[in-house]
Amino acid sequence: MNDLPRTTLRIGRRVIPLPLVAWLTLIWLLMWDRFSLANAVSGLLVSVALIVVFPLPPLDPGLRLHPAGLLRFTIRFGVDLLRSAGPLAWQAFGHAERGVVNSVIAVRLRTRSDFILTAMAIALSATPGTLVLEVQRRSSTLYLHILGGSGDRAVAKARAEVLALEARVVRAFGTRADRRALEDS
Repeated sequence: MNDLPRTTLRIGRRVIPLPLVAWLTLIWLLMWDRFSLANAVSGLLVSVALIVVFPLPPLDPGLRLHPAGLLRFTIRFGVDLLRSAGPLAWQAFGHAERGVVNSVIAVRLRTRSDFILTAMAIALSATPGTLVLEVQRRSSTLYLHILGGSGDRAVAKARAEVLALEARVVRAFGTRADRRALEDS
């Protein structure tokens, strides 16, 4: 019984993932001055040889694309970027009131996916006014520096916004297990 994906080829005991062969061949072609049949064939041979000599374990990055969730995430992320840029600019130009306190908070995510954790760290760091200071992979906890988080209400709001972002990221890219983790919490 063949339980290999359709995008693989078996050579002896080795399994050759064809997308990886195509990617390595493309990289090979980009390294040369111009495209030629000889460059393409040699790139194909080098790619297969590399995969046979240096086999990689099968990898599943845990990425699933959900178009509706991706659209919602993209639109809301754009709105969040625009909305957070204003207060940051206001504070940067010295118009903020004296005594504005920033906070460092810990937010424990509901999912345990490395991909979701990474996507969250990138999305939060890209948003003005928020900086990921530390990531604890084992507990899926993000430590964030937030701008203007001076009171309990501001900290609770920031924590709720991070968890809402996690839900949007999971709906855009998450696996079934990630979605179940959101529902179970």
